[in-house]
Amino acid sequence: MAQVICDMSISLDGYVTGPNDSRENPFGDGAWMLHKWMSDQATDEDRPILEQMVDDSGAVVMGRTSFEKNEGEGGWGQGGPMGDVPCFVVTHQPPTRPYPPVFTFVTDGVVSAIERAKKAAGHKVVGLHGATVMQQALPLGLVDEIRVHVIPVLVGGGTPLFGALGSSITLERTQALGCVSEVDLDVSRSTSWGGTI
Repeated sequence: MAQVICDMSISLDGYVTGPNDSRENPFGDGAWMLHKWMSDQATDEDRPILEQMVDDSGAVVMGRTSFEKNEGEGGWGQGGPMGDVPCFVVTHQPPTRPYPPVFTFVTDGVVSAIERAKKAAGHKVVGLHGATVMQQALPLGLVDEIRVHVIPVLVGGGTPLFGALGSSITLERTQALGCVSEVDLDVSRSTSWGGTI
């Protein structure tokens, strides 16, 4: 069965976008460098991480905001964030116009979106794209692993990756590598108050 992994670049102060993110400014003010390691500026250390990320990707779950900032012309074109890998968009309202078939809009919540994505992914990874989807899935025990690529910049505001969690969640460090300071953490299924997720 597919693993659900949040694999995101964050600033040292924990933001995945800067302030004022929009379709015209998808990374927000001062946060463009969060993803430059994934482009033509990738180093020899970065390339194997990127290749594994692409090769392992079986499905994507994302929120409507992340989708609207990046879909279509000027964004991903006719594909999703990982090309033709199925992408499940969590939304309250279905779209009023057609989108490429790579996108499936899920109106009954993050649990349903992740279940559908796991079926589509088979034995590959379900990637969570966007802070809101991760913040909804993590407390429900739906995230198997968090991979953060910590970029040496302080953004000072924007969208925090972990800002809306209602309680602490214990993580176990499993790996640290790469020049962008990737830290892989397994998600503990027990809570700080002694319960189990």
